Amino acid sequence: MGAIQKLHDLGQSIWYDNIQRRLLENGELAAMIERGEIRGVTSNPTIFKKAIANSDDYTEEIAALSAQGLGREEIYEALAIADIQAATDLFRLLYEESNGGDGYVSLEVSPYLARDTEGTLAEAKRLWQVVDRPNLMIKIPGTKEGLPAVTQAIAAGLNVNVTLIFSVKRYKKIMDAYLAGLEQRVEAGLPLDGTASVASFFISRIETNVDDRLEALIGEGERAAETLFGRAAVASGKLAYEEYRQAFGDENERFAALKAKGAHPQRLLFASTSTKNPAYSDVKYVEELIGPGTVNTIPPKTIDAFRDHGIPQVRVTEGVASAHQAFEELAALGIDMDDVTQELEDAGVKSFADAFTALLESVTGDQGLVTRNQ
Repeated sequence: MGAIQKLHDLGQSIWYDNIQRRLLENGELAAMIERGEIRGVTSNPTIFKKAIANSDDYTEEIAALSAQGLGREEIYEALAIADIQAATDLFRLLYEESNGGDGYVSLEVSPYLARDTEGTLAEAKRLWQVVDRPNLMIKIPGTKEGLPAVTQAIAAGLNVNVTLIFSVKRYKKIMDAYLAGLEQRVEAGLPLDGTASVASFFISRIETNVDDRLEALIGEGERAAETLFGRAAVASGKLAYEEYRQAFGDENERFAALKAKGAHPQRLLFASTSTKNPAYSDVKYVEELIGPGTVNTIPPKTIDAFRDHGIPQVRVTEGVASAHQAFEELAALGIDMDDVTQELEDAGVKSFADAFTALLESVTGDQGLVTRNQ
């Protein structure tokens, strides 16, 4: 039995953090599904930028759409929706066999709307209708402005992937937003069993930010900082999982009442799990965050690495006391995790917006021609 299948047997689903027309047309994605390696797909503006701007896969379709007089955003949306629909169709059987547990494909609302509650909700509803697939997940950023949009989208029956989560405090509010949406459905007499959600907690960027701060402290002579390198990201993931178990466990009366009416837990999804620092294991953020009921969305190189030498074992429930201690030690050194995570959220919102702008610029030039790698 391979490492990835063992990981699935432990209760964690692997979703592929990648989508491209070539994978859909040459059978690679279908083969990965057939082999049981992946149980869903996530996308974002950066992924679509790489797919469209760095390949010839879309050249003919871009030219045809441009000739029809479509604008840049219309062309991008046509390309993205075609890929998302094709991918959801490939996962449809898994979605049905898992009773809606897996088989989802995520599409993000425009990152320009990250601070716009009403705009985000309107965009989410529009994309849900246009794609028209039950195993679609609409990605909504977990910003303060995104929280009410999450509640209203869930209340409307959309599947939602809440993205760009860095803070355990914010994660708790996101779970509350999901439960509030389900409760609104109950009040309206609507079913709960067809509505699903995941909360995408970003991991590796936390490490990069905190390690940089620790490096600065060491430069100032603070030797105690040396023991905290490489601990903040996994600690964040473990504390998030602790909150997940409390919110969706059978002992939680609020969720138990919703579960009795058919509700599913909002699964904790670990995102940004490729290792940025070469000094750390290339499967660090997969191996150390394996746990039942979770998802890890993994890019191609990391899934190849885990397939080759990953060790599947439940670890997200281990060392939780040490995770709390790491946060206490960081605070004692003057590293404020609220400041870290707000900085990361702001940078993440900007990064996706910048990637989306670059994507649109790469779709068409002034004459409607493909202009790759700009």
